[in-house]
Amino acid sequence: MKEALKIASNLSKSIYKLDQKELELLASLLEHKEVSKGDILLKEGELAKDIYWVKSGMLRQFYYKDGRDITEHFACEGQGAFCITSLFKKEGSRILVEVLESGVVYLLPYEKLIRLSETQTKIARLLRKFLERSLIVSQQKADSWRFETVRERYERFLEEYPDAAKRASVNHIASYLLMTPESLSRVRAGLL
Repeated sequence: MKEALKIASNLSKSIYKLDQKELELLASLLEHKEVSKGDILLKEGELAKDIYWVKSGMLRQFYYKDGRDITEHFACEGQGAFCITSLFKKEGSRILVEVLESGVVYLLPYEKLIRLSETQTKIARLLRKFLERSLIVSQQKADSWRFETVRERYERFLEEYPDAAKRASVNHIASYLLMTPESLSRVRAGLL
């Protein structure tokens, strides 16, 4: 429970400050899971039930399109990942969650979090802030694809995901930026 309380506290600090009572309630929901590189935490077609909070290691969310996998999101230490459509609509996920680096992930069961938020105002605020942040990130990414050059997209990626930029493969970063690895190499070299 001590470790889960520390994770709840870190989650709270990064999203919305909770009191000790709420931290303990949130910590009681967290489920410790050791993960290995290559594990798929959420498979295509599976119903998403959890928010994944990374204690150590790295995750990526991705989907398949035209036989290629496209990276949607990276999550490193102190960050979360989840499939919002599957959680909200209770339908099979088109997004997969893969472990890129072995480590520890805490599962936060979404339905339990919702039930807790119905009686705990500060937990409800934390959940709202978490979802708002997720929607903003999605909108910024969509806007980046629409309005920014490949160089601007790469610079934004470096700013928003400094850990993933150092640790993820060139192929995963390139797919996140919707470019080929060769194009990414040219951007890195300053040629684009």
